[in-house]
Amino acid sequence: MLNWRRDPDYEQRVMQHEQRMNENLIAIERSKERIKQIESEILQVRNDSERIEKDTEQIKKETEQLRQENVKEKALSASIKRLCFPPESSSIPQTPIEPGSKPFLPS
Repeated sequence: MLNWRRDPDYEQRVMQHEQRMNENLIAIERSKERIKQIESEILQVRNDSERIEKDTEQIKKETEQLRQENVKEKALSASIKRLCFPPESSSIPQTPIEPGSKPFLPS
């Protein structure tokens, strides 16, 4: 029969190994949870990015519409000024309607 002695530190090394394994399993689970959280954040950023792109396109359309309305308003305003307020040199005093009334002179 062999003369076999048990290693006195064996039990301690086994316990340390099991503890490290448990710590590693906990770290792996935390990493998996963090990965899920990061994936969720990435999805949220993508959704936000798509929403911002849609909002930007809408703003561009509205800006173009306002620019066109502004051009029309300026043209209309110029027409009103030209028709209602002619330059002094080309304006002809209006003939009075009633005898003794004064002609209309734009101010």
